[in-house]
Amino acid sequence: MSAEFDANSHVAHMEKIMGLAIEDDWRPVVEAHIAATQKAAELVLSFPLGEDIEAAPVFEA
Repeated sequence: MSAEFDANSHVAHMEKIMGLAIEDDWRPVVEAHIAATQKAAELVLSFPLGEDIEAAPVFEA
């Protein structure tokens, strides 16, 4: 696995890359949401799938 995810650094980096200006009052909230999103993604990516599983070409509800 790669280095531990740092939400603060990620937000600062993406702020520069995307040309955003995050107000200081909002920064902790944005960082908390990015950290929560990373944890959710980690759970999804850790779910084992068999070699025979293929992505559905079209989503149908």
